[in-house]
Amino acid sequence: MPSSNLGESETEMGEPRTEQAPGILRLAWPAVVGNLLFSTVAMVDIKIVGSLGAGAVAAVTTGNRIFFVFQAVIMAMSAGTTALVARAWGANDRDEAERVTKLSVLGGAAMGLLLSVPGVLFSDSLASLFRLEADTISQASDFIFYLSFFNVSFAISMILGTAIRAAGDTLTPLWLGAVTNVVNVILVYALVYGRLGAPQLGVKGAAIATGVAFTLGAILSILFWLRGWFRISYTRARSFSSRRLRKLIRIGTPSGLEQGAVQLGFLLFLWIVSFYGTAPYAAYGIGVQILSFSFVVGFGFSIAASTHVGQRLGAQDPDGAAHSGWRALTLSVGCMVVLGALIILFAEPIARFMIDDVEVIRLTVVFIYILGAMQPLMAIEFTLGGALRGAGDTRFPLMTTITGLVIVRGSVAAIFLWLDYSVEWIFAALIVDYIVKASMLLIRFRGGKWKKIEF
Repeated sequence: MPSSNLGESETEMGEPRTEQAPGILRLAWPAVVGNLLFSTVAMVDIKIVGSLGAGAVAAVTTGNRIFFVFQAVIMAMSAGTTALVARAWGANDRDEAERVTKLSVLGGAAMGLLLSVPGVLFSDSLASLFRLEADTISQASDFIFYLSFFNVSFAISMILGTAIRAAGDTLTPLWLGAVTNVVNVILVYALVYGRLGAPQLGVKGAAIATGVAFTLGAILSILFWLRGWFRISYTRARSFSSRRLRKLIRIGTPSGLEQGAVQLGFLLFLWIVSFYGTAPYAAYGIGVQILSFSFVVGFGFSIAASTHVGQRLGAQDPDGAAHSGWRALTLSVGCMVVLGALIILFAEPIARFMIDDVEVIRLTVVFIYILGAMQPLMAIEFTLGGALRGAGDTRFPLMTTITGLVIVRGSVAAIFLWLDYSVEWIFAALIVDYIVKASMLLIRFRGGKWKKIEF
């Protein structure tokens, strides 16, 4: 990312620079800490499952990937909620923010219930999409089957958390996430190993533990919401209107398609990796989990940028919205580069801690080196993508994802597979993907067309 771009952007804006940065950091740090906690818990989960072997890690990686494909619809509603709540909050229209939240929660719960069906009925077929060993496919099928029963809980937690953050409160979701994650670790340990009086369930125990923990989080979120303990309170007013629903659909649909493209792109990439066997497949899952300690910083600044941009536009301050986006990007790049460098430095000992398999460790280190070097470009994708979504410009991130992840990465990886290159070359295909996406997002945000989007 050329530093001159940031400098030129900032000189075009008249708002004092010192007022926006603390707001961005105030919004970002609870989200970053919460996601770091989530990543720590997820890594502990992988460590626990990793003791069962590379096949178990591959099964969990597959199950999670399939599960998040079905979450694309919920993520679409989440994107619409962010844009509408942030815009209403910035315009001091609390009533509209509360009505949007209520409609989104009800719609998200309904969609979560509907999306449980394919995971429950077709878990075997979904797990069999990948060229994995029979035992690994069986474990992946169990993981998908049991986790699918908890779709509604995931949907409610995601929508309510999104609405609260869009109103500027990122601290409350941090505490709720902390409770959820602590319970998750305890239950995973108990159900995978058969400790604390629980049955020994292996991989399926990890799925059940995760689902139960998130159900607890959803119940707590609903109770807090109904009792008025969130910044956005539950409203008894009628939330449904065709106008409001159309807005949610219009803004959310591109984001849902984007998330669908993201997950399908990852599935395509994993499918190609699966041609090389279980070890590279497990290495990919472990490598992503280790580097998630850097990714979550990008997620945090994405939330901050999305909220700030939406609220500034709601307050009729497009220049302030632009400055918020650039400022969030500067902070995100700095933090992700530092964390990525540290992870690269200690890649091998961390990989050895995660699993006792020489080939998986070697490939995990290679993957970390490649993806770790992409942290500045990933920061651009997270932060500016979030800023555009907060402005309601959800179509361009969709175009970016389809171009970079699906077309570019998928094509390059497929060509390397056809040429019979080693799996290290397959991993390297993601370099071109991130270069393309970062370039597209920088050009779009710099152009400023997103400032003129009306709902």
